[in-house]
Amino acid sequence: EIIYPEMVTIRTLDLGADKVPTRMRKLGETNPALGLRSIRLCLQEDELFRTQLRAILRVSGITKNVRIMFPMISGLGELHAAKDILNQVKQSLIQESIEVDQDLQVGIMIEVPSAVAVADLLAKEVDFFSIGTNDLVQFALAIDRVNENVAHLYEPLHPAILRMVKQAADAGRLAGIPVSLCGELAAEPLYAPILLGFELDSLSMNPMAVPRVKKIIRNANLEESKVYLQEVLQLSTASKVNEYLCNLAWRRFREDFELFEDEMGRVPAANGNPQ
Repeated sequence: EIIYPEMVTIRTLDLGADKVPTRMRKLGETNPALGLRSIRLCLQEDELFRTQLRAILRVSGITKNVRIMFPMISGLGELHAAKDILNQVKQSLIQESIEVDQDLQVGIMIEVPSAVAVADLLAKEVDFFSIGTNDLVQFALAIDRVNENVAHLYEPLHPAILRMVKQAADAGRLAGIPVSLCGELAAEPLYAPILLGFELDSLSMNPMAVPRVKKIIRNANLEESKVYLQEVLQLSTASKVNEYLCNLAWRRFREDFELFEDEMGRVPAANGNPQ
């Protein structure tokens, strides 16, 4: 109600398997990150899922500015299952004479490589995409970002990740649905010029990152950013992408990054290494 008419996106329960209550855990789950979590947990724990959906639908009938998002969707099967339960809960509330928003928008997180591969199909059945880069990087590169032995291999600028983001963004745009991007990739001002080139509708980040990213985007040019992105997509390694972006920051946005120096403790240097 406070932010009406702006939209509020409510994501359904997105617990990692390591945070699942003991009574719901399955014995012998050796890889929680790839186990019973997120939408998989909700689809298995039917009553838990229905309780969430019932609450969201009830609120939607009051405020009319709520939309729902399913996380960690890997393909059409999970999406159909989640939407079927949502429709069942909606009909149950209607039968109880409880008002719901009949035009409630349904979106999904694109954070699993398989979802990227079928993004064109998914886009036809939802109202919006949110590309979750943190998990997408982890799953696509087979990297546990909290494992100190391999954390250095966690590369948001890996060419495969950038191509996946483009594929998902293009699929959403072709289907006429809005696409947002969240995660560490969205919060880094150094990356902002090429993110603009993806023609995303919005970026989601922590509040501290907003002023810096916003400043770069305001001083950027959309057509130039499309060119930057095309050039970056031809590069073969994350280090080459980083070097390109540092050179770009030095050449095109130097004054902006010099203003950030006191806050960030570094200024991108022309050789790709922070000063």
